This record gives sequence, structure tokens and C-alpha cells, in this order.
Amino acid sequence: MNIFLKAFIYLVLFSGLHFCYDLSGWSFLKPFCGVDESIFQHLKMAFWAYLLASLMESLAFKGQRKKPESFWIPRFFSAAIVPWTIFLVWYLVPATVGKLRLSFMELIWALLVSYFSGLAGGLIEKNLQGHRLSFGFKVLVVFLAVVSASLYIVFTYSLPWVDMFRAPE
Repeated sequence: MNIFLKAFIYLVLFSGLHFCYDLSGWSFLKPFCGVDESIFQHLKMAFWAYLLASLMESLAFKGQRKKPESFWIPRFFSAAIVPWTIFLVWYLVPATVGKLRLSFMELIWALLVSYFSGLAGGLIEKNLQGHRLSFGFKVLVVFLAVVSASLYIVFTYSLPWVDMFRAPE
């Protein structure tokens, strides 16, 4: 799939996960959707949105890929990295400009950062796909994806003491 299209699909899914729980109130959505404006919730939404975009890609191009492993390992790696790309890029503005004065500027920055993170994920997977990946790398990727999913679910219900996981006051 074209990385620009996938990044757009990811952005739409991310936006949907951002508001889905608030609009529906369905508790089964909590592990996947944002439940507050904390950094952690945004990282969680990015992870699940990227996996959903990859699942959609998998279903759309099912006949074109050779082995599920060569498709999914790069996407699991990207899903684990995309949230941290958001974290790193988002903080460029606070580090260089400080707090944005206007809410719409913050929204535009958030959309740009989210789209960029989707592009980064697509670029990572395109560069990994088709290469012979070592067994150790595959194990590492699966480990990172499983740990990410587990932490995003567990910390939805029981926050750790680390302040990164708390909503801004």
C-alpha cells in the first residue's frame, strides 16, 4: 500500500479512536480508545490505529503477499515504533517554541505529527519488507509488540506512578 494512503488511513483511525469511547461510552473500547488527554492515551491510540491500518492493508492486498511473516513483522515493528515517533516529534514544539498560544495551532500540530508518524511507520516497514530478517530480530519485534499491547491494556485500568501516564492538569 502506498505509504501516504496508509498514513492517511492511520490518521483517520487514530482520530476515530480518539473520540470513539467518549462518544459511545462503551467500556469494552477502553483498552483501544483514548479515555483522557494524557500522553499515554495518545501513544495507545497510535499503536492500535497503526495495527488496524495494517490489518486493513492485509485484507485489501491478501493475494499479493508471499508469506504472512514477511508482511507482519515489519508492521508489528512499525506499530511498536509509531507511538514513540509521536512522542519524540510532538515535543519538538515545546522544546523550541514553548506552549502554543492558540488551540487550533495545537490541533494542526497534532494532526501533522500524527500523519508524520504514520509516514514513518510506512517507511520503516517498506525498508524492512523483502529483507531476510534474523530470527533474533523477529523475536524482538514480537516481544515489543506483545509488551506494547499488554502495557496499553493494563495501564488503561491501573496507572503506574510515572507521571507520563497522567492527564495534564
